Amino acid sequence: MTHHTNTNDPYFIDFPGRIKEIQAEMGTRNIDLYLGSRLRTLSWTADAFCPWRSFVVIPAEGLPTVFTFVIDAARVADDSWLGEDNVMGFAPMGGQDQIEQISEFILENLKNGRGRIGVESGMSNYLPEGWLTHYEYSQFQAALSGCELVNAHTIIDKLALIKDEGTINRFREASRIVDVGHQAVFEAIRDGGYKKMTETEIAGIAALAMRRAGSEWEWSFTGGNEIASGYRTGFAGGACTPASRRALQAGEPLMVDIHAMFKLGLGDHSHNYLMAPVTDRQWWHANNFVDIVTKTLETYRADMTPSLIAEKMMGFAEERGFADYMVPGFEHGIGMAGDEWRIGLNDGPFPYWTNPDHVYRENELLICAMQYACPEEGIGFRYENPIIIHSDHCEPLSKFPLGVDEIK
Repeated sequence: MTHHTNTNDPYFIDFPGRIKEIQAEMGTRNIDLYLGSRLRTLSWTADAFCPWRSFVVIPAEGLPTVFTFVIDAARVADDSWLGEDNVMGFAPMGGQDQIEQISEFILENLKNGRGRIGVESGMSNYLPEGWLTHYEYSQFQAALSGCELVNAHTIIDKLALIKDEGTINRFREASRIVDVGHQAVFEAIRDGGYKKMTETEIAGIAALAMRRAGSEWEWSFTGGNEIASGYRTGFAGGACTPASRRALQAGEPLMVDIHAMFKLGLGDHSHNYLMAPVTDRQWWHANNFVDIVTKTLETYRADMTPSLIAEKMMGFAEERGFADYMVPGFEHGIGMAGDEWRIGLNDGPFPYWTNPDHVYRENELLICAMQYACPEEGIGFRYENPIIIHSDHCEPLSKFPLGVDEIK
């Protein structure tokens, strides 16, 4: 736990300072206590991975308290900067179930058992977001009858948008680990090594190499490492596909999208291959893809917006005659574990989606995520890479060379 107190540690994050920032925002919004339920909120406030249903209670002053399933409470307390006094376990027993236990704790931390409680309610395209369910909301509302529940998740979203140095360094290390995984895959498949291999084997080669390099988890909830070969790459660029038992074959594309986690910082990078023999038409698709990714990375910078970038890129694709193969969208959000989906605040025309006119600021960190898909020809490519937004450019964190490599 030395990184929690050692300010010279490159991965140090001032978690007590984060809590004070949350409490200051609570004060401006007249919120007496914050009940967080999203995975991203647990990661950002507790610095511990909470895979079981968990909550964090943040009072107006003092330290937060995490509530998680009892079987994982000791481990979470050991990992977190909060320690065992501020991590509680709940269990399906009288007075120890999460609703009753947390409600009693909340009432003890409110003056006269009354006040405004900030909660996290909404929707997401991302399954394990952690919004309060209808049942949970109803039960908390009944148990906290003297309180008003108000949606307040934008407090966390606003504060988590700009990344501090320790967080950025965690992402840098996670991306370095991903590059180790890609190198291992390349060495395994080159010179005909891919023959008789399956997508699941490719996923395992990457996973083993990244674990050896220090990765804690192939964190994607879409199947860990996402591998697609042949016609499967044409499913919107092999979008979010778990590796299948399909064997790799000559004359086909291969998409390798792998994930690493380091201290809750996330690495995510896709690389693409063509297995020889490669046709001129396949190279046409591949060159289109590499060129538009290159142009997109050259366009990201502070003061740009998603819609401005999309307009420029679709114009380029139309000029080159491959606009029909570009899947709409050039990015998705990224933060510590659980904060994968939306970019920015919930202030766009479609609730709980990224605002297309969100203005990027320095030290935002997001995934440049592009998908090229031609299902009728059984070919597609994907590019994903965490990038840091700077004043006049973006910085891709994975350094594995951009390109579509031919494997003979």
